[in-house]
Amino acid sequence: MEQVAPKTVQTQGSGPLLVDAARGKKPLSQQVLERIRAAGRISRSDVAKDLGVSPGSVTAIVSGLMEAGLVRENPKPHRDFSRGRPPVELSLVHDARHVIGVTLRDGVHNAVLTDFTGRVVADATLECPTGRKEPDELLADLNALVADLLSRSGLERSDICGVGIGLPGFIDHQSGLVHWCPFLRDKRVPLGDFLSRNLPFAVYLDNDVNLLAMAELWFGMGRELSNFAVFTIEHGVGMGLILDNRIYRGARGIGLEIGHTTIQVDGALCRCGQRGCLEAYIADYALVREASTALEWDSSVARSSDQTLEILFDQAKAGNEAARTIFARAGRYLSSGLANVIRVFDPELLILSGARLRYDYLYAEEVLGGAHRFSDWIGRERTRIAVNTWGDLVWARGGAALALSAETDRIGAGL
Repeated sequence: MEQVAPKTVQTQGSGPLLVDAARGKKPLSQQVLERIRAAGRISRSDVAKDLGVSPGSVTAIVSGLMEAGLVRENPKPHRDFSRGRPPVELSLVHDARHVIGVTLRDGVHNAVLTDFTGRVVADATLECPTGRKEPDELLADLNALVADLLSRSGLERSDICGVGIGLPGFIDHQSGLVHWCPFLRDKRVPLGDFLSRNLPFAVYLDNDVNLLAMAELWFGMGRELSNFAVFTIEHGVGMGLILDNRIYRGARGIGLEIGHTTIQVDGALCRCGQRGCLEAYIADYALVREASTALEWDSSVARSSDQTLEILFDQAKAGNEAARTIFARAGRYLSSGLANVIRVFDPELLILSGARLRYDYLYAEEVLGGAHRFSDWIGRERTRIAVNTWGDLVWARGGAALALSAETDRIGAGL
């Protein structure tokens, strides 16, 4: 689908900057609202130009949005207003809505509270015991995070219209069903329904890497792109895909599980229960397993996974051949995974993200070169690959983007 980049938009806003040519399913009022949010500040005439509609239509819609308390006017600085009304720009009303974004992980959860523009008002982190949990334990963690955010922001629960929650595993976004998550005790947990019944605002559940892709689309490197992929390496391996400015989830909501594609028949055991998954060769626990087997360490000394990885990295940097071999082997598997993403989806940009990318062995020139080998062989232009490590809160910001997107859809349906 053709995408058009408006020339008039300023970049201080949030959300996709490209105007989707196939946007007819959205009400025009919602398109206007989204264009104002993406721009940050923009005039009525520029909204009309960007959307390809008449200025009169935009003026009428903006009047309704202002009456609803969603949009306001901002006079532009001008030296001489004597000849008429001063020019104005439109922006969203910051406190018209508030949402929460959360990423749930084994051992630590992160959350942000944002206003209607996507600006972070407060953030919170909750450390918790590792191990498999029941839904009511996750609910208690969520309530603790929400209470922390509200105390930091001065808001009430009634001020929150929705929460976007990301967690690893196979998540059906539409139904809220968690087919499998590495830190839930059971499979096929109706977590979305459970949380919706026990929280006083709308709940939107999704795979955490989908939310990372949404964070890039709303706030990061993907704002000016219509098609890009995010590939992440942390406790697991994940992928998020943006097609035509929208997150792609597959027919049943659990697509793009690149970490659980089989790269070695009857290979290493993955935490999902299958053998030979890509994740089983390059994720945290795969490197720890390799280190524990290949390096001559005192087995009586207890080490956390993070400690083991740090020691492994330090030894590789110091020239330990066994440590270097572990990273080199993981790099070859990563190269194959990236090459498959490029060949199957041909994204404009492939963004590598995740805490493990500080280990530069995993994105060394030879690793990225291997990902491009097929493109080089057929003589086509290489796909751009970029490394973007924002820190832990970016995942939660993707949850906020999910909640804001859903709230905007709801507003659009009611205008």
